[in-house]
Parts: sequence; structure tokens; C-alpha cells
Amino acid sequence: MAERIAILGAGAIGLYYGARLALTGQDVHFLLRSEVDTVRARGITLHTKGRTETLFPVSVSRSAREIGPVDLVFVTLKATANDHLAELLPPLLGPQTLVVTLQNGLGNEEVLARWVDRGRILGGLCFIACMRVAPGEVNCLHVGSITLGEYDRPPSDRTRRVAGLLENAGVPCRCVDSLAEARWRKLVWNVPFNGLSVAAGGITTDVICADPYLAGEVRALMEEVRAAAHALGFDVPAAFAQKQFDVTPPMGAYQPSSLVDFKAGRPLEVDAIWGEPLRRAQAAGVSTPRLALLHALLQRLTPA
Repeated sequence: MAERIAILGAGAIGLYYGARLALTGQDVHFLLRSEVDTVRARGITLHTKGRTETLFPVSVSRSAREIGPVDLVFVTLKATANDHLAELLPPLLGPQTLVVTLQNGLGNEEVLARWVDRGRILGGLCFIACMRVAPGEVNCLHVGSITLGEYDRPPSDRTRRVAGLLENAGVPCRCVDSLAEARWRKLVWNVPFNGLSVAAGGITTDVICADPYLAGEVRALMEEVRAAAHALGFDVPAAFAQKQFDVTPPMGAYQPSSLVDFKAGRPLEVDAIWGEPLRRAQAAGVSTPRLALLHALLQRLTPA
């Protein structure tokens, strides 16, 4: 039987994964605050490695109340929009609804726990390179995978069920015992590349990797993230960090999500991606001077 699924946040991540699930027969409903008419008229188009797929028709709504209770909610909003969850989540929740945050950074599960029972919260880390290039249109440069876990507990059958839905939709997905550790691993890439792409003047990842000084800063920031994770009891091997660097140059002139937001004049996820990791590193007694400087620079650069 098809799952009834709501997608909160129709940026590149929400459009891509939501469309992939709908194309395999899941009952997917997208919450859009704008561009509703365009997506209804044209559908959602995915460009992936030379292949183009279009989802049409698309179930889109301007309010969560129009969608109603669902089996599964994917939260793909920017962490800067978490204040809106108090309005958006309750109409979607039934007695067994699972909520999966696919947001960047740290602290998003704690935010969800204000409105959702902790036992029904999952988190996913999206290792993907995709960009929204027009209303309802996404260009995916690197399909990557999702790492899925439960909030403060090991994965259960329901977690594996969600992973199976994604796998069936063509999204490689693996379940992990520690969602917290997985989040620190994701920060190994997000902290340096998202941050430097903005702080260094609005540059793409290929420029960062090709510049010896900036590439050195990437590696130094990766090491600070690893040190903080280690102090908190999480294993982030050096080989993992090296792989995160090695996969980046083949992406070409990729614009990380923070750079896309910066160019569009939108607030950056400064607190979730840089601020919360910095606070946790400091609480663990770990010196992270480069992370502290990058956080301070981004605070000055992001719109209020």
C-alpha cells in the first residue's frame, strides 16, 4: 500500500526526494508557499546524469491543513525556518505519524521534539549535490545517498521501512546506530565547503579545491570537526574526511546550498551548521579557532 507522505520545504532536496517517491507510486503531497500554480501546471522535473523525468500531476497545497494527517513527514525546510514548524506540523500529525528531518546541522531533532513525541522522530543526512534551477525543476549532479537514524535510539523496523521506501525510489539509503555520529560526519563537508564558499567571496567548490590556501583551510576545518566529534564520543576517521574532500572536485563548479541562499539574499543556517557545533566543541573543551572565526564571519555576512 502507498504511504501518505508530506514534504515540508520545496527546495532542491524536498522536490528531488518527494518526486522520486511519487514516481514509484507513493502518495506524496508537497507544501508550497509560492509557485503553487506553476508546479500544478508544469509538474516537477528532475535532471539526473543526462536523464530527465517529470512528475505530473503533482499534489501541492498552500497550507498543511489542506493536506491533513499523513503517515510520514519529510522536513526539508531550511533550519532558519524552524519557527514555522509550530504552525506547519500539527495538522499533519496522526497517532502514528513519523517525522524525518533532512535538515543540515545540529539540533533539529531537539526542535521537532517540541511538537512530536521523541519516539517518532527520525533524522536523515543527505549526501547529494542538487540545485533547484527553476520553479519545480531540479538539476542533480551527484545522486549520493541518505544516512538514516532515529533520535536518541538505534534503528527499528519502522526506520528500515522508511529506508526501503527511499531505496525503492532509487535513493541509496543506509540505517545507522548513531544518528548523532552521522550528523558530525556530515559536518565534515558542510562546515568547510558551505562556509568558505560564502566567506571567501561567493565561490564554487572547484575554486576552493584548486586554491592551495583555501584547500588547506578546508582540511584544517575538517580536523577541528573531527576533534570535536572525538571529544563527544563519536568516531569520524581521517579516511572519511579525506574521502569527503576527494569526492568534491569531480562535482565541478558546484554551489553549496549556503552559497545559493547567500546569492538569493536569504538567511544562512549559521546557527545549525556552525554555531551549534561550535558551542558543543567549546563545552567539550575542544579548541576550534578556525570554526570560531568562520562562524563569526558568517554571522556578519548573513541577512538578519
